[in-house]
Amino acid sequence: MSINDWKIDDRPREKMYVSGAASLSDSELLAILINSGTRNKSAIELSRDLLAQSDNSLNTLSHMSFDRLCSVPGIGEAKAARLKAMFELAVRLQREPSNKGNAVTSSRAAARIFMPMLRNLQHEECWVLFLNRANRVIGKERVSIGGVSATVMDARVIIRKAVDKLASAIILVHNHPSGNPLPSDLDRKQTQLLKEAAALLDVSLVDHIIIAGDRYYSFCDEGL
Repeated sequence: MSINDWKIDDRPREKMYVSGAASLSDSELLAILINSGTRNKSAIELSRDLLAQSDNSLNTLSHMSFDRLCSVPGIGEAKAARLKAMFELAVRLQREPSNKGNAVTSSRAAARIFMPMLRNLQHEECWVLFLNRANRVIGKERVSIGGVSATVMDARVIIRKAVDKLASAIILVHNHPSGNPLPSDLDRKQTQLLKEAAALLDVSLVDHIIIAGDRYYSFCDEGL
């Protein structure tokens, strides 16, 4: 059954036109993406099935593999592709420099920028936040992608990018997929090396933040 065959009051798309996307439930938003159901189930019912398969968690649903989505009855390759595309766009949106120009005055402010994009990754990534003399964001960039327990933090690459962007200060950020935000011995060693190398070119390493789920560790808060 297509959404167009539903009663007007039951059509999420029409509901969105009138009340806005924020008024829709998760299943209604997913139904718009799915667009059509099967002979026995509507798009809303398929959406509820998807959510049930993911413990009613959009985060869990977003990390389902393409094959896993296709295995849900009624969700074929086309519907799975639309869902994966939507979740990938959401990830890319989080990575856009919307914080450019904002001042970062605390570890919490820096962590808030990166937590949505790093907290659910199953591999480590290293990012750098570039700041001017007023601690305002002038850019952010991923500098490495690693495995499940480590990633490369090349001081030469990081400092060269900071100089190219005319940054006066930088904040290093990486994630721990394990969920434990405490730094490893290697994290501590690399932080100290980067701090010393950056200082030679008058660039300050303001902080190194480790994101682990909904928690974070700040080297600055702990006396960097």
